[in-house]
Amino acid sequence: MIKLRNVPLIAMLIVTLAGCGGEAAARPGEPETLELRYQGSVGAVTFPELAEDLGYLAPVKLKWIGNTISGPQDIQAAATGQTDFGGAFNGAIIKLAAAKAPIKAVIGYYGSDKDSYIGYFVPDGSPIKGPRDLIGKKIGVNTLGAHLEAVLKEYLKRGGLTPDEIKQVEPVVVPPVNTEQALRQGQIDVAALSGVLRDKALQRGGIRPLFKDIDLFGPFTAGSYVFTDRFVKRNPNTTKKFVEAVARAIEWTQTHSREEYVARAKEIIARRGRSEDTTAIGFWKSSGVAGTGGVIDPKEFQIWIDWLQREGEIKPGQVRAQDLFTNAYNPFGGNR
Repeated sequence: MIKLRNVPLIAMLIVTLAGCGGEAAARPGEPETLELRYQGSVGAVTFPELAEDLGYLAPVKLKWIGNTISGPQDIQAAATGQTDFGGAFNGAIIKLAAAKAPIKAVIGYYGSDKDSYIGYFVPDGSPIKGPRDLIGKKIGVNTLGAHLEAVLKEYLKRGGLTPDEIKQVEPVVVPPVNTEQALRQGQIDVAALSGVLRDKALQRGGIRPLFKDIDLFGPFTAGSYVFTDRFVKRNPNTTKKFVEAVARAIEWTQTHSREEYVARAKEIIARRGRSEDTTAIGFWKSSGVAGTGGVIDPKEFQIWIDWLQREGEIKPGQVRAQDLFTNAYNPFGGNR
């Protein structure tokens, strides 16, 4: 798995590889390319997949090339031309852009609210009660350099830990499906859990929340889909079709019942024939996307720019929020 900390090396590849998806001459207003390569998620339905199933994406079609559990890896795959688009935590997008990757966020696609949030859990008998108790402890996360690690470090900072003390708290990469087990077996001290994995773990009992991301930030959209600048330039109509379709799919989940979404998602999983278990979909509660149709709010990038500057990950002024995203293709958004 490519880790975000390798972004300077990744950026060197982008000049020759970015935007290598299929391109074809198109009539005015028609999509330039009719196929978009992407990575999916096991047992889940992404918004582009939902958009295609609802008929919003036609005549453009998706081409699944595999699955990923890492947002940073997903956007790196898009930046280097292995896929046509990818999605990740906004902080990961900022770091990749700071490494000179020519990418543009076009629509928000996941976030946290009272129903969909990241929780950091400890066993009921754990002596861990607050931030300072995490010094010297291991915290299970799905990938480094992304949402879960950023929220953890913000929690530690607000808890009064010094930079040297924060370095003594160890994020450990654990596959999401194994995180609960790793916590119960004592391999990690804290488990970051969300969605069905969180809800199933809570059903089984024996764990309690230490904190949640919404405790720190309130409801917020956390991640966005990106294209390379080159792809957008060469395929403006395809980009517009994609964003409009995904925006409508997000709005569909925001205006339809949970039961309607679950039923539709189960049908999609069954039809695509990837030998997946649909149990997780039954626990779906909300998209977590704050803005209607995934419209991006500048503060959803600025908050992480400020954080990365404080962490010394990027230099002041190195990245500007207005350069990272656009709402221009979103039918629910403004002019940015």
